[in-house]
Amino acid sequence: MDGYRCITCDEPQAADFDGWLCPSCGSNLDVINNRDTILMQVRQSPFDTERIPLQIGHTPLYPAERLGQSIGLRNLYLKDDTINPSASSKDRASAFAVLRALDSGAETIAVASTGNAGSSLACVAAAAGIRAVVFVPESAPVAKLTQALTFGATVLAVRGSYDDAFELCLSAASEFGWFNRSTGINPFTREGKKICAWEIWASLDGRVPDRVVVPTGDGNLLSAMWKGWRELESVGLIDRVPKIDCAQSLGSAAISRTVHRIRNSESTNLRWSEVDVETVNASTVADSISVDRPRDGLAAVRAIIESGGEAIAVPDADILAAISEMASLSGVFPEPAAAAPWAAVKQLVSDGKIAADELVVCLVSGNGLKDVAAAQSAVGQPQLIDLSLDAVKAAVFDNRPAPARKRTESSKHR
Repeated sequence: MDGYRCITCDEPQAADFDGWLCPSCGSNLDVINNRDTILMQVRQSPFDTERIPLQIGHTPLYPAERLGQSIGLRNLYLKDDTINPSASSKDRASAFAVLRALDSGAETIAVASTGNAGSSLACVAAAAGIRAVVFVPESAPVAKLTQALTFGATVLAVRGSYDDAFELCLSAASEFGWFNRSTGINPFTREGKKICAWEIWASLDGRVPDRVVVPTGDGNLLSAMWKGWRELESVGLIDRVPKIDCAQSLGSAAISRTVHRIRNSESTNLRWSEVDVETVNASTVADSISVDRPRDGLAAVRAIIESGGEAIAVPDADILAAISEMASLSGVFPEPAAAAPWAAVKQLVSDGKIAADELVVCLVSGNGLKDVAAAQSAVGQPQLIDLSLDAVKAAVFDNRPAPARKRTESSKHR
């Protein structure tokens, strides 16, 4: 790489800079890659399978015809990141962070997480043989905590919010000399996640989607998606970029609210150094995107505005409904956060902002088994029946409308 650049003030730093944040303004940094590095990474897997012997990335892009047809879309795709080793997109970021930690000689890597980043780091650290310490809010889903514990991480459930866990992790990493993988603080998380954009491009045989819809909490996944497409454009592999759409819960919509505030402003001279990303009191069933203060918020806001994307916040009820819709019409089972993009697409279609022939990709960031309780609240319980064929008939046939009969030639004229 060539070095770093500040997301806020654009101040550059050399490649050997050993800090975490911009020394000029204290904001997040972005890694600057030269043309040869980008081309090398595009042509070969950037995930080191010798030091991390897991298959990370290379996830499928599924055409979701029935799901798309349900709202009149002809070119809907699902990027299924649920088949990563820990069942979420976070493995991409964890891999790059762990490799960086190993290169720096660190013995311990820490992270603050709502759940997925913690279980992901625990998984990748176990494969690489480095100690992981995970800070989570005490409200994190049991499945994600169990994952992290099973992988051998030290899991610390903090009495407080994700933002409280983030600050404690930051202090602990500084005090004890740990490598900090936390979103925003570590610019290499964006480097891992941007590869998802390249995989979408490769799966589409070099075509560029019209829009990519990304579940958004901290904003890191969305900003990484935009970076991936911009880098493809910068080396001449594509001649246009997609719109990057932000999908959030109404209960955790700091980034969406900031985008709308900027677009509704009468100011015509936007300076990123003067933009304050909003803070909210987050409360949503989609725990993976439940964030009071987005730690990569400005980078995400810039990505949405620069790409011409939309910022959509949908109610939790729509997110829960989207879980069963996606699963039953595509075969992909999302956790609540991963269902938010489909809920957002439905809203965009309803608002007339997506044309029927647009090529739309929804990023499915986490598996539904990570939060079974949420899915169960949407679909209910199985039918309990007696041990008889009559009971089967009553449950399967008698409680559903009879299928429409095909009209015969003789019946057409009755």
